[in-house]
Amino acid sequence: MNRIIHYTVICVVVLGALYYAWTTLPSGTPSREPREAEALALVKNHPAIGYPTIAQAMEEHVRAMKARGQGVRLGEWRVKHVERDIFEIRVQLRDQGVRGQWFEREFIWHAHLELKKVNAASLPADGVTPKALDPEAPVSPISSGLSTS
Repeated sequence: MNRIIHYTVICVVVLGALYYAWTTLPSGTPSREPREAEALALVKNHPAIGYPTIAQAMEEHVRAMKARGQGVRLGEWRVKHVERDIFEIRVQLRDQGVRGQWFEREFIWHAHLELKKVNAASLPADGVTPKALDPEAPVSPISSGLSTS
């Protein structure tokens, strides 16, 4: 019986240490090929709603959550080649709500290297990324600020 208690205590301590490391220690960044690095930089440096860049918006969210004493973890930025000059960039954000429940969101963007363009490809990313103006969209007098009278 003492052995079972001993092994149970060891397992709890090891699992606690792994959980602590997973939630608090920074993760290493894997090496990337030049085009992947360019796509990642294009997304991270793209303007965000209310912040100069997407990376700063994500970091500020993490900082604010930690300042309120809530749990938060920003995952690794992952890059996947989709086709030709299009890359998909993903990052997961796991944060704790005010009632203690945990939420996990995946932010996905598509980076078009040739066009130097970033498009939000997930609903969470859409909430961070400003909408690009469509040059072919008709401009209404109301939205352009012109008067028709």
